[in-house]
Amino acid sequence: MSRMSAIPYEDLGRVNRKYFPAFRDKFSAVLESGWYVLGSQVKAFEAAYAGYCGTAFCAGVANGLDALTLCLKALDLPPGAEVIVPSNTYIATILSIVHNGFTPVLAEPDPLTCNIAPESIIEKINARTRAIVVVHLYGKMCAMQEIMAIAEANHLPVIEDCAQAHGAALNGKKAGSWGIAGAHSFYPTKNLGALGDGGAVTTSDPDLHRKILLLRNYGSSVKYYNELVGFNSRLDEVQAGFLLVKLPFLEEINLHKRRLARLYREGLKKDFELPVEQAGYHDVYHIFCIRHPRRDALKQYLAEQGIGTEIHYPVAPNKQVAMTGILDGQSTPIAEAIHRTVLSLPVSAAHSEPDILRVIDTINRF
Repeated sequence: MSRMSAIPYEDLGRVNRKYFPAFRDKFSAVLESGWYVLGSQVKAFEAAYAGYCGTAFCAGVANGLDALTLCLKALDLPPGAEVIVPSNTYIATILSIVHNGFTPVLAEPDPLTCNIAPESIIEKINARTRAIVVVHLYGKMCAMQEIMAIAEANHLPVIEDCAQAHGAALNGKKAGSWGIAGAHSFYPTKNLGALGDGGAVTTSDPDLHRKILLLRNYGSSVKYYNELVGFNSRLDEVQAGFLLVKLPFLEEINLHKRRLARLYREGLKKDFELPVEQAGYHDVYHIFCIRHPRRDALKQYLAEQGIGTEIHYPVAPNKQVAMTGILDGQSTPIAEAIHRTVLSLPVSAAHSEPDILRVIDTINRF
């Protein structure tokens, strides 16, 4: 390993250090309030985050998977309904469909953006299709204008998986405000990360919002009276308070990551396939993902130089053991090629421009 200091892929302590004093104040306020579940912090964060995303409503839930699961549950689809979902995504997106008793139908991505391709959606629509779930992967919006036109023409609701896209936008319209609902994760590594699990559902549909509020709380709006078969999935007061501290800095975080991404774009040799940039798209680079045919050798080489990387993701969903009997027979050659070649480079709020310049210099010597 190089004698120089290591550059980790992520350093959450360093990412959050600037917020420590405000976190302590917030924790003390929650502690002393004596109200720890669905209180003033959650309500304040829901209002602030809905405003940020450009939606009428936001409901805090326990995590991103629950956000997706509750969105689909609230649609009241028939058992076994087919739901179109990207073949290139984290397995949580597909788990939300399976947990609801629906059938996931994989649609291939655009090889340039790695996001679900509108033409692939069209190919998968049939009489059994009841919904579309899109994923704004790596911090880049999907082609939502085309996707929404397809969905409207076929009378299909669209749910956005926004777990990696806090603040991403297309023509000024933010992730989570295009479909009937947006599912958000605040896992600590996200651009807007809590200090534990957390999630939210954004929507401008009042009926869906009401259902989410019921479903997250045992199907109840009045204590001990239950209208729906619900869940226990609530964003807690402490995490909501921490998110309220960080939300005003989200644009600053995204701008910093965009600056680091620009350094990569300007400095990396053409041996590496870089994320595509397109007019009208505001990418927030939750992940800066390159592609290379010798990905594993490149990852090992960088590790030996003290540079941390990640693979998002090493195994395509239809190749996961958990999906045996669920996704059998669904061919996804484009997604599988992406999974074999992607490598995520350091691009967090904790990284400096000199860090990235060193990563660039090291990669260019591979």
